[in-house]
Amino acid sequence: MSTSALIALTAIAFVGVTSAVIGSIGVRIARSTSDFLVASRTVGPVANASAISGEYLSAAMFLGIAGLILREGTDALWYPIAFTAGYLALLLFVAAPLRRSGAYTVPDFAEVRLGSAGLRQVCTVFVLLIGWLYLLPQLQGAGLALTTLTGLPSWIGVAGAGIVVVLTVVGGGMRSITFVQAFQYWLKLTSAAVPVLIIGGLFLSDSRSFDRPSAPQFPVDTTVRIHTDVVLQVAGPVTVEATGEVDGRAVDGPVHWDPGEHVIREGSSLHFASGTEVPTPAGSPVTDQDWLSPMSGTAPNQLLEIYSILIAGFLGTMGLPHILVRFYTNPDGEAARRTTVLVLAMIGGLYLLVTQLGALTRIYTPQLLVTGQTDAAVLLLPTAALGAGWFGWMISGLVAAGVAAAFLATSSGLVVSLAGVLFTDVLKGRLRDFRIAAVISSILPIVLALTVTRLDFALTVPLVFAVAASTFCPLLVLGIWWRGLTPTGAIAGVLTGGCLSAGGVMASLFAVAPPGLLGMLLQRPAAVTVPAAFLTMIVVSLLTRSGVPADVDRTLLRLHAPERLGLTTAKFDAHDDR
Repeated sequence: MSTSALIALTAIAFVGVTSAVIGSIGVRIARSTSDFLVASRTVGPVANASAISGEYLSAAMFLGIAGLILREGTDALWYPIAFTAGYLALLLFVAAPLRRSGAYTVPDFAEVRLGSAGLRQVCTVFVLLIGWLYLLPQLQGAGLALTTLTGLPSWIGVAGAGIVVVLTVVGGGMRSITFVQAFQYWLKLTSAAVPVLIIGGLFLSDSRSFDRPSAPQFPVDTTVRIHTDVVLQVAGPVTVEATGEVDGRAVDGPVHWDPGEHVIREGSSLHFASGTEVPTPAGSPVTDQDWLSPMSGTAPNQLLEIYSILIAGFLGTMGLPHILVRFYTNPDGEAARRTTVLVLAMIGGLYLLVTQLGALTRIYTPQLLVTGQTDAAVLLLPTAALGAGWFGWMISGLVAAGVAAAFLATSSGLVVSLAGVLFTDVLKGRLRDFRIAAVISSILPIVLALTVTRLDFALTVPLVFAVAASTFCPLLVLGIWWRGLTPTGAIAGVLTGGCLSAGGVMASLFAVAPPGLLGMLLQRPAAVTVPAAFLTMIVVSLLTRSGVPADVDRTLLRLHAPERLGLTTAKFDAHDDR
C-alpha cells in the first residue's frame, strides 16, 4: 500500500475509533428508554446544534455538492441555498411546536395530533422509506472514499461504516451519538476550512482566474474509460486518441472532434494529451465563462428544475425523520428555536467552505468532468493541487477524516430515527428491543449499498428531500397550524405526495428517464408532488370535516402555548426503564 493510501486509511480509522470512544461516554450514561430515543430531552442548544449540523451535512452532500459545482457552476449554488434555507422553515413553522408535542417520532406526532392509528402506520412506512433511501448514499459514500483514496474495494468501506454506526447506536442510542455527532461536525469544519485556506491561497498566488473564455484543460495526459453511454460536448476543435464506438462508428486511433456534441458508447476508451480542452457532459456549461454565468447550460426546463430543487430543499428539511427527532431532545420549545438559529449559522458556514472546494476543483481536477466521477472531486483535490508529497498526502488525509465524519454522523442519526420508529411502532418491547431495532434498520441499506451500483449523489439526495417534502412537510405544517385537518385528509395527502414522489424515485433510479419535461419531473418531482400533497390534504379534510378530532383546540393549545404554562407532557418519563 502506498504512503498516501496508508495516511488516508489511518485518518478514516482514527475517526471511527475516536467516534467509538466518545460514544462510550453516552453508553455509560444511557439507561432509560428516554435516554436511547431522545437523550432524556436534556440536550442544550449548542450541543444539539453541533450534533444536528454534524448529521445534516452528509457525505452525499459533502461530496455531491462540490461535484455539482465542478460540473454545473453557479446553477449548482441553488442546492446549498435550498438545504440551508430549509432550517429557516423549520424555525418558523415547526421547531418549537414539534418539541411541545411530547412525541418521540413523526408517527408519534401524527397520533398525538389526529389520534389515528391508520395515519400512524402510513407515517411509519414513509419514515422507513426516507431513512433507507438516505442511508444508502451515505454508505456508498464510505465505499467511494475508501476506494478513491486507498484503492481498497468499496465493500470494505460500506461494511466498516455500517458496523461502526450500528455499534455506536446500539451502545447508547441518542445519548451516545449526540456526543459523537458534535465532535464530527467540528472535524468536518476543520477538514473543509484547512484545504480552502491552503489551496485557495495557492490559487490566488498563481494569479489564476475562473473567468476564461475557454474550457478547462487536462493538467496531464489522461486516459478515460467509458462505462456507460455518454454525450460529451466541446467548445473548440479537439483531437483525441479513441478506441471503441464514437459518433456511431468504430474507431481505433486519432479522432478529430469539431465544436458540438459527440456520442461515446459504453466500453470505449479516450486518451487526451496534456493541455487539451476538457469535454463536458451535454447540457452543462462548456467554457469557464459560461460556468460562472447563471442559466448558461443547454438542458431543457432549467428554470422549472431550479424551482423544484428549491421546493425540495426548503420544505424537505422539515420532513427528514433524523432531523426532526433532534428537536425532541431539546428541553423545551424555546431551546428548540435557539438550536435552529445556531444550526443555520453552522451549516451555512460549512456550505460556504464546500462551495469554495467545489470551485477549486474546476481548476485542479477538471478531468473528472469526462470520467463522470465528480463526486470524488473533493477527495482528489489536495494531491492534485499540492502534489504527490507529504504535504499533499497529509491534507488529503484530513479531507478523508472529514468525509468519514460526514458519513458516520448522518448514518448514525438515520439509524437512531429508524430504530426509534421500529421500536415504538413495530416491536413495542423493552429497552433491549431498541438495540434489535437498530440492527434491523441497518441491514437493508447495507445490503443494498453492497449490491447496487453506486448512484450519483446529485440525483439521490434531492430525490430523498422531494419525498420528505411531499409527505411529512404538509402533515407537520397543516397539523400544527390548521385546526381543520382530519385523519382522512392527512392519510390521503401523505399517500398522494408519497406515492407520486416515490414513483419518481423508482423511475429515476431503475429506469432511463425520458427526455423533456417528463424526464425532468421524474428526477426533480417536488414542483408537482408537494402542491399535490398539500391540495389533497386540504380538499379531503374539507370534505370530511366531521372527522376533525374533538380535542383539536386542546392539542393546538398544547403545541403553541409557552412551556411555563405547564401544558407540555412527554410520552415517557425521563426515568422510564421499561
